[in-house]
Amino acid sequence: MSSRFALVLMAAVFAVSCAQPNESYAPGLGEIMTLQQMRHTKLWLAAEAGNWPLAAYELDELNEGFEDAVHFHPTHKDSPVPIAEVVEKIMTQPLKDARAAVEAKDAAAFAQAFDAVTDGCNRCHTATNFGFNVVTRPAANPYPNQVFALPADSAGTK
Repeated sequence: MSSRFALVLMAAVFAVSCAQPNESYAPGLGEIMTLQQMRHTKLWLAAEAGNWPLAAYELDELNEGFEDAVHFHPTHKDSPVPIAEVVEKIMTQPLKDARAAVEAKDAAAFAQAFDAVTDGCNRCHTATNFGFNVVTRPAANPYPNQVFALPADSAGTK
């Protein structure tokens, strides 16, 4: 009888522990923006190396990062304007122009579009009271464990 009671007790404890609400994780705006900085850098390095499939991938990731910023932080305690508003107003066109340059595999157009994206980042930072955070073109490759050139055997992919 005591083993049956112990089994029922363990089953009840297990059921209660499984029924506890699971708090979902929401990344902080700083975490999202740190990933955006990485994507911004990798986007430049990929295009600079002529790896247009990687540049397209990083641009997709950059867009997803902005979607995450808007989703998780439509407003921010330190910003006088909604994050969703400034991302839409400031970043939409520069990102479209970057996409067109990547699709065209046009290095000169990409450099111009990338600089416009970078300027957009800085305008967003200024508009949201984060103007002290200035973004620039990458001056060096901080990723020594990644090759940005398109591998010879993947020519023609994507």
